[in-house]
Amino acid sequence: MKLILYSIIITSLFVLLPPTAANAAKSLSQSSHGNEVIALQQQLKRLNYTITSIDGIFGLETKQAVLEFQRDQRIKINGIVDGQTWRALKKAKPIVKKRAAASAITQTKYPSKPVTESSPFITTNMVPPIIKTAKHYIGVPYQFGGTTPKGFDCSGYLQYVFAQQKISIPRTADEQYRLGKTISRSALQSGDLVFFTTYEPGPSHCGIYIGDGKFIHTSSSKGVRIDELDNSYWKPKYIGAKRITK
Repeated sequence: MKLILYSIIITSLFVLLPPTAANAAKSLSQSSHGNEVIALQQQLKRLNYTITSIDGIFGLETKQAVLEFQRDQRIKINGIVDGQTWRALKKAKPIVKKRAAASAITQTKYPSKPVTESSPFITTNMVPPIIKTAKHYIGVPYQFGGTTPKGFDCSGYLQYVFAQQKISIPRTADEQYRLGKTISRSALQSGDLVFFTTYEPGPSHCGIYIGDGKFIHTSSSKGVRIDELDNSYWKPKYIGAKRITK
């Protein structure tokens, strides 16, 4: 009974607190915990974002929901619940879940040859058209969860580019990192996939190596672009490369 009453009180905070209280709300980020996180999780779940456990611990699932909420609200996408995000949460209405259907359409649109962990290679003659296709989308803006030319995230961009050549690769950077053969940096060739650690440990960002120390990818700040592997931002974040050609 106490647990139910407590839950009701936490949920009602978003309705009862005046704007000044929302402005002063504690900033939350991954690894935060406590009553404020419970309130956050309950509100995200009420708004139809994926929260499977209301446990007061700001883990990866909660961060993912926050990132999706910030994207939908067109506010700064950083996974941190600051004053702006608290205010948006207070005013937001439940979303209509259409993402699953959209994802299914994206994945079934192109009949393709799958590249998987058990069958990780494609032929080298496919590399030039893949890179040509990748360059065609330079300038397309970044969009968290984006998988179309309206907006890409890093792994959604790679999946889309390969799909144009009837090649199917997994959706996320960590899944793509499991493909192919690990390649040393000194042995990189055009068409190799390059990976970086950014907002979380492990392969959380990816791109396609195009030769001459450069790679093409979707930057969260500037969209699809070409960067140097050795620039001051990407060099320390580089964690490896995979070759999926033979």
